[in-house]
Amino acid sequence: MLVEGTDYRDIQYGVADRIATITLNRPERMNAFSERMLAEWAGAIRRAQDDDAVRVVIVTGAGRAFCAGADLRESGDEDRVLLTSRNPGERRNALRLSVHRVPQALQYLDKPYIAAVNGAAVGAGMDMASMADIRISSDAARYGMSYVTVGLVPGDGGAWLLPRLVGVQKALELIWSGELFDAAEALRIGYVARVVPHDRLIEETRAYARQLAAGPPVAVQLAKRLVYRGMQQSFPEALEAAQAAFTIVQSTEDAREGPLAFREKRSPDFQGR
Repeated sequence: MLVEGTDYRDIQYGVADRIATITLNRPERMNAFSERMLAEWAGAIRRAQDDDAVRVVIVTGAGRAFCAGADLRESGDEDRVLLTSRNPGERRNALRLSVHRVPQALQYLDKPYIAAVNGAAVGAGMDMASMADIRISSDAARYGMSYVTVGLVPGDGGAWLLPRLVGVQKALELIWSGELFDAAEALRIGYVARVVPHDRLIEETRAYARQLAAGPPVAVQLAKRLVYRGMQQSFPEALEAAQAAFTIVQSTEDAREGPLAFREKRSPDFQGR
């Protein structure tokens, strides 16, 4: 297993304007993921979470694709990811120790995570896009839950994620058919938040990210926790969680800065304290 670190090859990582950008960097393979990419991707997510200078994270792809899922054309990758030649006992941890490293890392990322979908997002690549809090799509992007076309089921969380984004009926239709659909359809069904011209994707995404980064980070992060945890809670439990979060944000300097800036008719300067 590769060690997650900062010596990147299959991704690029950079921070500017309090925004961390993870760029999947195997354009010659349509950013299909290797074991190395998965380790670097998960490590970059953890790095962004631990960096107080980062308030928002963007993930995108280099070249003409966002992510084409697992790279089964690279020598040996099929056996490592699918383990089709091995028995069920040997396969039991195959996904957990490979592709699941990214969603495992995202479970602890409470900062906004935005996918700038620049091209094809298919199979596990679409699952990876589904993990984002917000998806902003190029008008050239294409999507597809293509697992069934190779005799598989969604293995990277898609069967859990997709119904929560587009509803059970539409999710099953997309999973069972495996058909590709375009950005306009992704917007129509509510899978993406917005569609922008391809040549403006990164510019528009970064502009949106800067707005989020200018907000009060403690409140933004706690709001994200409330939303996701609330999906698994009863309403009374959600109200109790909201009370606890509200108590925390009330004690911050940012909670005083916001009303003060309003009274002084200026933009607030939120410090995350």
